[in-house]
Amino acid sequence: MTTQVSSAHEILQRLENEILIFDGATGTYLQQHGLESGGCPELMNADAPDTIRGMARAYFDAGSDIVLTNSFGGTKYRLQHYDAQDRVRELNKLAAEHAKSQAGSTQYVAGSVGPTGEFIEPLGAVSESEMYDAFAEQITALEEGGADAVMIETQMVLDEAQIAIKATRENTELVVMSTMVFDKGPRGFFTMWGTSPEDAAKGLRDAGADVVGSNCGNGIDKMIEIAELMRPVVDCPVVIQSNAGIPAYKGGEIIYPESPEYMAERYKQLAEIPVQVLGGCCGTTPDHIRALKEAVK
Repeated sequence: MTTQVSSAHEILQRLENEILIFDGATGTYLQQHGLESGGCPELMNADAPDTIRGMARAYFDAGSDIVLTNSFGGTKYRLQHYDAQDRVRELNKLAAEHAKSQAGSTQYVAGSVGPTGEFIEPLGAVSESEMYDAFAEQITALEEGGADAVMIETQMVLDEAQIAIKATRENTELVVMSTMVFDKGPRGFFTMWGTSPEDAAKGLRDAGADVVGSNCGNGIDKMIEIAELMRPVVDCPVVIQSNAGIPAYKGGEIIYPESPEYMAERYKQLAEIPVQVLGGCCGTTPDHIRALKEAVK
């Protein structure tokens, strides 16, 4: 059994009776450490490796059990905006190697896989097989670099998330986690394309995800509501990665309003639902993860 297969089994085994802590925001950290507005985070895997390793170290030191790779936009479709579509394997493999280099024996790395930004035919110009191949190219590179799991995150279209899950299942031995983004309207929570949290949880699980949930888009109070909808409809661990509130633009900078202390109290509520994997998204910092760890561990 390879080390990664062993780690995958270990993650799922631990989730049977304990809570695992994810990291916080990638973009927020990188913007504070040299990423220019409109820049490509994935290129920093090659151009600023010390920064990427330092980010993983900061989150592991804060108490994260699992850290995401710097590869959210790592498909060829996203990288082509920076003329880097031919560097998919290189940049994703580096992303996993940098994070893995900072992990201890009981700490793990999850490959971050975000939306492609494309639509499947007939709405868009990309076929299902082309999208499948793009995800497989990225995710196999993440596994090659040492990732123990994949986090198919911030998804808005269920079909796309399911293709990414299938590509992971058929080409790797990684633990498969997947999250979607929901907005609250007059009829409740839905993705941009009309999928409810309950249908999303069931659809992700049916496609083969080991862990399902939600990230981004909302502050932690709404994430509690989403978790309460998802938890009863699936037989697997649930993951929530909350923003530090809804950002506001003040004094020339973006401010996220939810403090580590504010979020920590509500992470306790999420743990009681129970949500087995807890972490942060936009605006959360190592201080938020430290407070989360203290609150639920």
